[in-house]
Amino acid sequence: MSMNSLQTSAEILAFHDNCHATPGWARESARRHASGLWHCVELNHRHNCLLWDEEDLARRKQVPDAEIAANKRAIDGYNQKRNDAIERMDESLLDGLAGVQRRTGARLNSETAGSMIDRLSILSLKIHHMRLQTLRNDVDKAHVESCAARLARFLEQRRDLAGCFDRLLAEAARGDAWFKVYRQFKMYNDPALNPAVYGEKR
Repeated sequence: MSMNSLQTSAEILAFHDNCHATPGWARESARRHASGLWHCVELNHRHNCLLWDEEDLARRKQVPDAEIAANKRAIDGYNQKRNDAIERMDESLLDGLAGVQRRTGARLNSETAGSMIDRLSILSLKIHHMRLQTLRNDVDKAHVESCAARLARFLEQRRDLAGCFDRLLAEAARGDAWFKVYRQFKMYNDPALNPAVYGEKR
């Protein structure tokens, strides 16, 4: 099969970074991609960005407890949607690999390609926010230098992960590697599986 039907890490990284270039993009109602793999990539990144914002808000100290509770509930919701998008990315990528004949001894990758895209999204958030820290003028030099060092480490980590992602897709296209869709059953989000929730009904 042609690798042109699959996305490369360079395209995905550029998409993530381009989104960050527009402040508040994740809360916009307009969608940049209506369907297909890119729609799933966008959903995953959107929910990661919204999740990041809620995680920041949930750590406030000088607000009513009700606001923190609302943040925590929003976190659960965005996290579920983020995981749903990972599964949809995997399904889309595996559809593109459907015609590949798996070779004898092909390696099963423990991490799915969708999970790797999710990690790239999270790393893009870390890079974006750490870069903003290096641009602050209300902190001392030590803070900026420390954040610059962390930024360099995040960039290195993203480059390494991007290479692993490209390698997995290339090997999968040749039939040398494969991955599965693993359903992420978030038990705490299911009232029938969370004992603290179904216990309230007794």
